[in-house]
Amino acid sequence: MFIQTESTPNPATLKFLPGQSVMDMGTADFPSSDGASASPLAQRLFEVEGTSGVFLGSDFVTVTKTDAVDWDHIKPALLGAIMEHFQSGAPVLSDGQSAALAQGDYDEADESIVVQIKELLDTRVRPAVAQDGGDITFHGFDRGIVYLHMKGACAGCPSSTLTLKMGIENLLRHYIPEVVEVRPVAA
Repeated sequence: MFIQTESTPNPATLKFLPGQSVMDMGTADFPSSDGASASPLAQRLFEVEGTSGVFLGSDFVTVTKTDAVDWDHIKPALLGAIMEHFQSGAPVLSDGQSAALAQGDYDEADESIVVQIKELLDTRVRPAVAQDGGDITFHGFDRGIVYLHMKGACAGCPSSTLTLKMGIENLLRHYIPEVVEVRPVAA
């Protein structure tokens, strides 16, 4: 098994490409070791000292490290953990666990606007941020404000505010006049 790595705009996050499917549907975000029991893969990665976050995408795994460790020291152990996981045949998510699918909060009267927002996020935004090892999911819509949750490499990335305001907000405002602003939300 050959695992490729790619840097991301977030210097604390590295993207690992195992050359096979990681998640069949949706994504899974583990911003800390709390809750990692839902994923044998995430558990294994958190066992590597210096791991502070794990994000699972369709064909990639992103790992966020603490500032106290260098990639040169942690990367070999992470590569080994990912390889061991996939060679073991263990599932990515434990039985009974499912991937996160964005629902979001919004008024029923805004249903048609929300459908347009989700369509643009799914077709234009999420593929682009997935290339950087992250994900952005819909969290809500209220009086012209779109609330998005940034995950994986996007969470805590120095350029995430610029991506959110200049990229996503401009895109949504261009296609959906009812959108006036985009704001990030914490998990």
